[in-house]
Amino acid sequence: MGEQYGADQIQILEGLEAVRKRPGMYIGSTSARGLHHLVYEIVDNSVDEALAGYCDSIEVTINPDNSITVVDDGRGIPVDIQKKAGRPAVEVVFTILHAGGKFGNGGYKVSGGLHGVGASVVNALSEWLEVKVYKDGNIYEQRYERGKVCYPLKIVGKCSPAEHGTTVTFLPDKEIFEETVFDYDTLKVRLRETAFLTKNLKITLRDIREEKKEKTFHYEGGIKEFVTYLNRGKEPLYDQIIYCEGTREGVYVEVSMQHNDSYTENIYTFVNNINTPEGGTHLTGFKNALTKTFNDYARKNKLIKENDDSLSGEDIREGLTAIISVKISEPQFEGQTKQKLGNSEARTAVDNIVSEQLTYFLEQNPAVAKAMCEKSILAQRARAAARKARDLTRRKSALDGMALPGKLADCSDKNPENCEIYIVEGDSAGGSAKTARSRATQAILPLRGKILNVEKARMDKVYGNAEIKAMITAFGTGIHDDFDITKLRYHKIIIMTDADVDGAHISTLLLTFIYRFMPELIKQGYVYLAQPPLYKIEKNKRVWYAYSDDELNALLADIGRDSSNKIQRYKGLGEMDAEQLWETTMDPERRILLRVTMDEETTSEVDLTFTTLMGDQVEPRREFIEANAKKVKNLDI
Repeated sequence: MGEQYGADQIQILEGLEAVRKRPGMYIGSTSARGLHHLVYEIVDNSVDEALAGYCDSIEVTINPDNSITVVDDGRGIPVDIQKKAGRPAVEVVFTILHAGGKFGNGGYKVSGGLHGVGASVVNALSEWLEVKVYKDGNIYEQRYERGKVCYPLKIVGKCSPAEHGTTVTFLPDKEIFEETVFDYDTLKVRLRETAFLTKNLKITLRDIREEKKEKTFHYEGGIKEFVTYLNRGKEPLYDQIIYCEGTREGVYVEVSMQHNDSYTENIYTFVNNINTPEGGTHLTGFKNALTKTFNDYARKNKLIKENDDSLSGEDIREGLTAIISVKISEPQFEGQTKQKLGNSEARTAVDNIVSEQLTYFLEQNPAVAKAMCEKSILAQRARAAARKARDLTRRKSALDGMALPGKLADCSDKNPENCEIYIVEGDSAGGSAKTARSRATQAILPLRGKILNVEKARMDKVYGNAEIKAMITAFGTGIHDDFDITKLRYHKIIIMTDADVDGAHISTLLLTFIYRFMPELIKQGYVYLAQPPLYKIEKNKRVWYAYSDDELNALLADIGRDSSNKIQRYKGLGEMDAEQLWETTMDPERRILLRVTMDEETTSEVDLTFTTLMGDQVEPRREFIEANAKKVKNLDI
């Protein structure tokens, strides 16, 4: 007999207990991503004050004990008694879910964050949290531990009557989070983006742990400066930033854009400063306006002939960097992930404002219009050539064994969940890998030399490249509009290259290709980097492998440093025989794989990194390498 299921089995979680019981429901995960989300929630409350016109400055500090302090100069959270709860409003905000000034009572016209759950969720998931409010000449304070009130709100000092704002300090709870060390660079990316989206707001990030750092973000040009920042690794097609702004049907719209010499479009959309990676109605409105307005202008001014085909949206958007930011009082989101805007009024508002103001811009700037048209016509021709190559690839079904590339050593298991493919640098290492592999589940695809840099190539060149065609066919998903994740033939795509500069370059080329043409493979966690050992150590007929200098030193300290050690430094995968390659890099029981991950909230920074590393501009690449070189622990040059 099973246990009785009755009323006694139904649990009622009081107050913030529900958040502590199921934290993932509120912040996505308890990993490093969820940890940093706590900071964003508190900062978003301060940004709402800025959007309402009451806050000019936000300071975020990572303290030596790894707690976070967020200071703003907004109005200060209300401290008077909230009648329904019978407690001070600030206490209600931090201890009751869905309590805040974001529910249509005139607190905020627009807001980001989790709609009134942000502050209380951060409180629930912190070991302790302290809030100070500067208001009406008094400094009010209250402390909470794991969401519980430690003492009633009290006045702890006096301040100038002109001083106002809120200070929140919290320490994430080690009982909840897998990782409790904040990463300065992760916070920097998000806070920079927030400052771009809120023109004139000054945000300072300070790290006062051992390695002290500080950065201030302040952009009077707002999203115009955002486009300039994202295009810094590319050559702009024209000097001006096209900017459209206005309000329709209660929707405030800001759009900023500029074409560059690349072949990929980078369009980022935001609602109330919150990233919407899946786009939605505001993106649809923008695309409609851009395509129609530009074709109308081009025909009217005889930049394209009457009997020629209209330029497609894809042609016009080639090499376009754009930011679309809307502010709306009641955003409605579609889908499980809430990353796609559904408000129909947003589509109309963006369409109308962009159509009207872009028409005016093109008429005032005929040289820019001509440059855009010439790039779009070239894109149209290249797209036609790519279509022919793509149709050729399409006709060869990925499930038809004859269609698979000849150099692919496929695995016998046909269940993608069990299968993995190694993309291996060079025929020599490819030969060892084919001998070493488990034939049932491991496929090997050797590549000759460096693949095409897709950051500098149009679609027709991509489809014409033998190495890229081999990967597209082997993976089975197709690319771009043809991409279908359900046709993926391997649930692990493993890039295996030498641990030197050339190997790192080949890995980056491969990742650039996958990111630009099959980003879903990275988003869903199917892409990995193999980690071959750097050293083989022999002593008294025993063998060890070390994957880093630190590991080598620790091992030598353990087994003793003497002349009987024969230490071999591997220069490449080709130096290992099949048995060594299997036991160090391919055996699922012993190998080390790094999963390639991507945070959709900071896609713009990922785009910029690939452009910086693989684009034409030398200076941004040099700056990037200088800034990040110290993070590379082992790179054989």
